[in-house]
Amino acid sequence: MARSSEMAEPSPAEAETEASPDDSEATATEAETTVTVRCTGHVRTELDVYEFEYTFEGDTLRAFLDDLFEEYPQLQDMLIAESESDATHSGWAPTPEELPGTWSKNPVGEQTIAYARILVNGHFNENENGFDTKLEAGDRVALVYPFMFCC
Repeated sequence: MARSSEMAEPSPAEAETEASPDDSEATATEAETTVTVRCTGHVRTELDVYEFEYTFEGDTLRAFLDDLFEEYPQLQDMLIAESESDATHSGWAPTPEELPGTWSKNPVGEQTIAYARILVNGHFNENENGFDTKLEAGDRVALVYPFMFCC
């Protein structure tokens, strides 16, 4: 926290206490990660850019999205579903009672709206660890919300 000019300078004892090695864990900041962000459809239109580098504190998709949505709040409304009904669309094919294979999805609040997707290195985040997917420097995060037109 930055001190304002109106605040008194700390005494030497306070300064020594603030800099004690025991507090190093509490004052340590998370490492920064830089990823390449690629945008399609409505996201590209909103940001008026196809690709850019983005640096954030942390190493998960959740940390990336939290930071990105703080800077671009309109993207959260565009990509993240607030309810289960926002995340699904009624399809034309009937859903079988028992689905083959293993099916899972992100919990409510961590799902994308119907047709929008967030990918990490070409994989849907739902098929990895959801918003807890680890990111490394140089990873590609795609924000996909295609234009959909119907007859």
